[in-house]
Order: sequence, then C-alpha cells, then structure tokens
Amino acid sequence: MYQHDVSQTLLKATLDSVVEECVSFVGVDINICSEILLRHIAGLNANRAKNIIEWREKNGPFINREQLKEVKGLGPKSFQQCAGFIRFNQEYIKTFCSNKKNELGSREFLTKTGAQGKKKSKPTPYASRQPNPLDQTCIHPESYNIATRFLSLIGGNANDIGKSDMQQKVNAVIQKEGLEGTAKRLNTTVHTLQLIIDGLTQPEGFDIRTDFDKPDFKRSIVCLEDLSVGTVLTGKVENATPFGVFVDIGVGKAGLIPVRNITEAKLSKVKKRRSLGLGPGERVEVKVLNVDIPRLRITLDLIRVL
Repeated sequence: MYQHDVSQTLLKATLDSVVEECVSFVGVDINICSEILLRHIAGLNANRAKNIIEWREKNGPFINREQLKEVKGLGPKSFQQCAGFIRFNQEYIKTFCSNKKNELGSREFLTKTGAQGKKKSKPTPYASRQPNPLDQTCIHPESYNIATRFLSLIGGNANDIGKSDMQQKVNAVIQKEGLEGTAKRLNTTVHTLQLIIDGLTQPEGFDIRTDFDKPDFKRSIVCLEDLSVGTVLTGKVENATPFGVFVDIGVGKAGLIPVRNITEAKLSKVKKRRSLGLGPGERVEVKVLNVDIPRLRITLDLIRVL
C-alpha cells in the first residue's frame, strides 16, 4: 500500500495526531521551532503560531514562558494550554542575556558621558527580562509556586535542576516523609508533586525518547562488505510494503525480509496483530540470506520479533 492509496484526509489526521503526541511527550524549543510545528501545540492555532514567529523575529528570542503573554492573540486560556509544552535552551538564553547586558551597559555609559542636552535613550524591554530555570522543565507555570515551596522544603536551588545534588535532596525528603505526606504538606496532589519531582531531577535537555528501545547493531559490521550469509543481527523496521519489510541493520542500506519469510510462528504472541505485517519501529532479530553488493541488496530472514 502506498501513500496515494490512502484517504488523504485520514492520512493527514493520523500524521497530525502522531506529531501532537510527540510534542506532548517531548515539548518544543520555542526559539527554534517552525510555525508548522507550533500549530500542533495545545492552545495554539495557525494565527497564534504565526504571531509567535513574528514576535520572535521582531523582539529576538523568548527568555521565559511569561513572555508568551505578550504575543498578540495569545490569551490566558491559550497560555494555560500551551505553556507546559514550551522549552528553552538555557545555555543559549544565558549567553543571549549576557551579551545583551553588556550591550546595554555600553549604551548606558555612552548616554551618561555623551554631549549635554542629548536625550537619554529609552530603556529597552530586555532590561527586565530574566530567565527562569523552571522554564526548562516539564513543570507547568501554574505549579511554579508549589515547586518553589518544594525547593525550599528540601533546601534546593532552582539553578541545580537536573544535578545529582538535587536528586539526593529530593530522595532524602521523600524517604523521610513519603510522597503522600510531602504532597499533603505542600497542599497539592501526589500526581502534581511527582511531575514537579520529575521536572527538578531530570537533566537539562532531557528527552524521553532516549529511553526508547534501540536496535543493538554489531560494531564489527558497519557496511555491506562486512556481511556474510548466515550472520544474525538485530535491527529496526523502517518500512512495510506488500512484498516485504525493510529493516535497518546498521550498514547504511536497509535489508528486505520477503513477505514469505514473515510467518505467524515468528511473530510475538504478546502483541495482538490485525495481520502478519510488521510495523515501522519494531525491533527484530534477522539472519542474512543473501548479499548482492553490486546491486546494493540484502535479503533477510525473520527469526523473531524482540
């Protein structure tokens, strides 16, 4: 089955759903993401996404989540929905603020030592903009107050987010008072407290996708010439076609498992399937049946689904 064989409306809806799910799990860097990607964030639509890009082009990078409220058409409700999915590269923000501070300092010096009678330059809006360490986390701004009180309770500092010292302080309090006891003390729910703990202890730039299963490629096999008939490898399904499944085995060229080699006995019995087909992303163990180097073709046999 090919793309043009599928209902385009259904295909678009499915793809949009996948992107929205990814955004929900991973979040987006507000200062580098595209207008198209912004549209997939909860609370944003085409107009709001466009306005965010225009604001960024006019004013420079966003320094904190609160600045989203300055964007035209982005009201309290929209902010509430989208804020938790917005991320910031803290190193980039710190560098930008430092450079801007130096630039402002030079301007202030020139204003004070300039010719008498000249008008003083208007204060720039960047002067009052400060990065918030909590903005790099999955913690929603509505929970910042609770997060701040929790930091005070454990004797932590927002600048230590993601460091081992933060994890130790969190563990010490939770082991002593328990998750429920701590949540009650902060007048919040266990679920909210757990999200705050996750946000404070996850390292900067944490990406949930790093924990996903990855194919275990053999380091000694990196190209077609390294393959030989009978070699057993693990890989990840790249694409499924009516005549077979293409699998990435780490040699720069996907191998093909012919459909005749995909039998019910080789498929996992744990996962229910509508057909005998394998889906993109599934990890499999395969055996090399044939390697045609001149034609860049690899034929594989499915051993089992991992």
